[in-house]
Amino acid sequence: MNIAIVAPVSGSQRHHVLAAARELGREHQVTVYNGGSERRPRTRVAHGVTVDQLDMGDLREVGEYLRERWSRERPDIIHAHSWSAGLVSIAGAEGLDVPITQTFYRFDAGRLKVERALGRRADAVIAGSGDQEAVLIRMGVPRANIVVVPCGVDTCRFQRQGAAAPRDARHRLLHVGPLSPERGAHTAVRALPTLPGAELVLAGGPELGELEQDRDAAGLRSLARQLGVADRITFLGRVRPASVPKLMRSADCLITVPRQATSGVVAMEGMACGVPVIASAVGAHLDSVVDGVTGLLVPPDRPDLVAKQARRLLSDQTLRTALGYAGADRARSRYSWERVGQELLRVYESARA
Repeated sequence: MNIAIVAPVSGSQRHHVLAAARELGREHQVTVYNGGSERRPRTRVAHGVTVDQLDMGDLREVGEYLRERWSRERPDIIHAHSWSAGLVSIAGAEGLDVPITQTFYRFDAGRLKVERALGRRADAVIAGSGDQEAVLIRMGVPRANIVVVPCGVDTCRFQRQGAAAPRDARHRLLHVGPLSPERGAHTAVRALPTLPGAELVLAGGPELGELEQDRDAAGLRSLARQLGVADRITFLGRVRPASVPKLMRSADCLITVPRQATSGVVAMEGMACGVPVIASAVGAHLDSVVDGVTGLLVPPDRPDLVAKQARRLLSDQTLRTALGYAGADRARSRYSWERVGQELLRVYESARA
């Protein structure tokens, strides 16, 4: 199958797209049309996977480029990630009778009509979670046209076995991700005063040398001083991806409590490493974290409840072990990229049929 993926996305979303493309590229030909600020030569990044870097500044020009390209090398299926990708995919596929599948990451009230039209026009809309499926239904996308395929996790890198980062005898709480309030780092800091003897490690934000100038880091440091816990918080700054599994395996508990969880990938990575997870009861977490079985769910912005669940975990080694084993099993069986790739192929084949 010749698969065209149009994905003007960045950050963790781009990582998700490329990881899925690599899995699909094991047996199929995949071209990722990656949006950016400038045009670059096509690059082969893995077996069966080529990246074509496009300048997404002018969607009309991108649509014309894709139409010309696809008229010479017709894809069997197109997967558009985002509303802008959907628009250029429709323009590029005009007259070619190629099915289009559509994924949205975030919904914007200002683009509601466009996203609703794209959802109805697509041969299938791929939602990342049951929560996102409900949003699409409320938007007016036909329920029968929606398929839930979650984000995946690299279960070869993220697994229970392996080296762990150095630590001392204190219980270690870990937060991985941006340091902005909506991502939950502030909630983790506010939970610390009632967790005596525990340390909190914050991995994320800018490079370590740039943390002093970072507004979010400065706000967290100020908050920690006000709460009297500054001596129990360690800021690591941005951590190399290769070091994240070791860091997770060193923790007694992973706290990931953002206000929104489009992919919920941090929770899944922690689960895959066999680390007990406290996650916010939003978005993709509602699917991946089975409360009381593979992790613990709390509402966002509730440091009191985070602290309560953390005390419960830190005082019960048996519970931590049970949640860790169950989380790792769920991540491996439900969220491996091999499983996600198979589910995407079923959607593509159904759309072609």
